[in-house]
Amino acid sequence: MPLALVASPAQAARAAERMLRKRYDFVPLEEAKMIVALGGDGFLLQTLHEMLHREKLCPIFGMNRGTVGFLMNDWRIDRLRNRLAGAKTFSVAPLRMIATTVAGETLVNPAINEVSLLRQTRQTAWIEVSVSGRVVLPELVCDGVLVATPAGSTAYNLSAYGPILPLASKMVALTPISPFRPRRWRGAIIPDDLKVAFRILDPVKRPVSAVADQLEVRDVATVEVSVDRSRALTLLFDPEHALDERIAMEQFAV
Repeated sequence: MPLALVASPAQAARAAERMLRKRYDFVPLEEAKMIVALGGDGFLLQTLHEMLHREKLCPIFGMNRGTVGFLMNDWRIDRLRNRLAGAKTFSVAPLRMIATTVAGETLVNPAINEVSLLRQTRQTAWIEVSVSGRVVLPELVCDGVLVATPAGSTAYNLSAYGPILPLASKMVALTPISPFRPRRWRGAIIPDDLKVAFRILDPVKRPVSAVADQLEVRDVATVEVSVDRSRALTLLFDPEHALDERIAMEQFAV
């Protein structure tokens, strides 16, 4: 199978790239049917985002040459083709964020991990939250709120005390960030075929930005978030290092 190789600018990733190119044959990215990505979780997310802009989506096998590497396989130079042949596949459907700004501009961005709404000033955000057209929170007073996929539930969502979602759960996490009111609301788990919408109640005095992974839109008035199954991505993992098991075991991390 035609295989392409990409690497982050980090020194460890570049060194690993040179080693692999001496050992194996790779094709240009546009000719590939499978991609090996060297770097950390951030670089893998970047590669996945670039993949979403291509007509043809390729499975990606990441190897950790970064820091945490939660979404990556272990780095090894030997038996690469055998590892790829025996890898487990996992489908990751991205979120689709439609953000409309106070000025009336509408922008559409994908997110692999989460879509976050964040206050831009020292003042708290006032946000109305709807699910499938029904207002579920007339006024959420908070530093922000996010919608996370199962793949992203162990990232920012977990830091904000959101739930860890099994990869096959077909759910998304709706998690507040430093909520002030309602005082006892700590978030919700929502079926991923429902649409979550946010309306900023005072977007001029209390401005809010919307962030799809690393892509930020400032001064938003409304944001809609849904799962885009038409652009589902495929990640490859060693059987002993499978993503679903890693996510499940994070529930027991101390």
